[in-house]
Amino acid sequence: MELAQITYEDFAKVEMRVGRIIAVEPFPRARKPAWRLTIDFGEFGTRRSSAQITNYTEPQLLQRLVVAVANFPPRNIAGFHSQVLVLGAADTEGNIKLLSPDAGVTPGALIH
Repeated sequence: MELAQITYEDFAKVEMRVGRIIAVEPFPRARKPAWRLTIDFGEFGTRRSSAQITNYTEPQLLQRLVVAVANFPPRNIAGFHSQVLVLGAADTEGNIKLLSPDAGVTPGALIH
């Protein structure tokens, strides 16, 4: 499979930042099972996200560092204002495994 190529300028437009999940709520109105997350991005403030990562429990998510795309336009998902896209990769069973930085990275840090 050939991958579509982008320029560095295209990549540079994507603002990925480290955030800390500070609140996790069920999202029963979502079409597919999901959580409503509130994420602290340090000096950039808090943002909310709808995330289909129900293979994680609330205690596993709370206070976890994640990587998110912070400059997508907000989306209305079943009446919920989702502002960032939390990033993950699917394992062999299709479960999403969250991307997260090593210890010592602070919320708001830019991914290079």
